[in-house]
Amino acid sequence: MKNKKITIIYTCMLSFLFICTFNTSVSAADPKLVTTIDSAFEKIESYIVKISTPAAAVAVGTGVLMKKFSFGDEEKIRTANKLIRGSLFSYGFILCIDLVLSLFQTLLT
Repeated sequence: MKNKKITIIYTCMLSFLFICTFNTSVSAADPKLVTTIDSAFEKIESYIVKISTPAAAVAVGTGVLMKKFSFGDEEKIRTANKLIRGSLFSYGFILCIDLVLSLFQTLLT
C-alpha cells in the first residue's frame, strides 16, 4: 500500500516536471498550414460578401420587374414576392454571418 502511494506520487511529480519542461518549447506561433488556411477562409468570406451584394440587388430588381409586369397574374405576383423575400433574407443572413465571424476574429486577437 505504501509502495503504491509512493509510485503514484513519483509518477505525478515526474509528469508535472515533464509538462513544465516541455510547455515552453511548444508555445510557438501558428504553423504555416494554419496561417494559409486562415487567410484562404478570409479571402473566401470576402469574395462571398462581394458577390452576394450585386446578386441580391439583381434578384430584388428581377422580382420588382416581375411584379410590375405580371399584369394581374396572381402566380407571377406570388413568385415575385417569394423571390424578393428570399433574396433579402439570404443577403441578411450572409451579412449576419460576416458580422459574427468578424466578432469572433476580434475577440480571439
